Amino acid sequence: MWLVLSFISAICLGCYDISKKVALQSNRVIDVLTLSVWFSALFLSVPWLLSRICPEMMTATPFYVPSLDLKAHGLVVLKSVIVLSSWVFAYISLKHLPLSVVSPMQATRPMWTLLGAMLLFGERLNTWQWVGVSLAIGTVFVFSFRNKQTIRNTRHTPAGRYYVALALAILIGACSGLYDKYLMRSYDHNAVQVYYTFYQALILLVGSLLASPPSGGWGTPFTRSLVHPFTPILLISVFLIISDNVYMLALRDPDSLIAVVSTIRRGGAVIGFAYGLLFLKEEDPWKKVVCMVGILAGLICLAIGSM
Repeated sequence: MWLVLSFISAICLGCYDISKKVALQSNRVIDVLTLSVWFSALFLSVPWLLSRICPEMMTATPFYVPSLDLKAHGLVVLKSVIVLSSWVFAYISLKHLPLSVVSPMQATRPMWTLLGAMLLFGERLNTWQWVGVSLAIGTVFVFSFRNKQTIRNTRHTPAGRYYVALALAILIGACSGLYDKYLMRSYDHNAVQVYYTFYQALILLVGSLLASPPSGGWGTPFTRSLVHPFTPILLISVFLIISDNVYMLALRDPDSLIAVVSTIRRGGAVIGFAYGLLFLKEEDPWKKVVCMVGILAGLICLAIGSM
């Protein structure tokens, strides 16, 4: 079951990336990030409130949100900080770099997660799983190598900092994946998701109050259209909530491997690939198609090895 949940999470994560790219085209990073987190907190407040008001009814559903002790809240606050840090760098890079570059580069995150999983949790992969991970990550490295001249040329230009932001997002995200595995060993996945989203919303609220608002107020970027800005931001929240929930549920399975779950989840980059090539008409389509096929082949091997 954890394998199926991993693929569902991957599909939702790919749609989440597309929603982010669309939302960031006409809005600032901080506005999109803040609104999407607030929307997520608003959505998740419904099962949280129902779990407090009528716990008997909610315990019979998959949406019950149990309480956490003080120690658990401290751990969840740390998760919120880690995830927000990764998101800030990821949103910055996604706004300024092609989606068909960011998506496959983000897909290298499982390599770092795999190393951590082997060192911290003693995970071991079978032959098919090794082939799958090697294919998926190796293909992305080939893609990155072929683009090294572009990265080298932009490293000392304003665009170069966006590659640095992308690298930081990947490394911090890998740490987040390992931390998730640790949390799922001891705590309910619904509680972790709901409370870490609440803490993220609180952190961003405090940050927005402390920061100097832009001229014209915070609402200015969102007055350009009543539909275009808000629809993708709402979709960011919806796809992220579903993706995170089934991802954490997969990690609760004692047989699950964070290295495999993380690799499959990042396979959602294929969806971002396809959108960038078909609808955004990004450059070097055939090179990116080869990369997409390599990732798909790796995911198929992972599925075979995990059945």
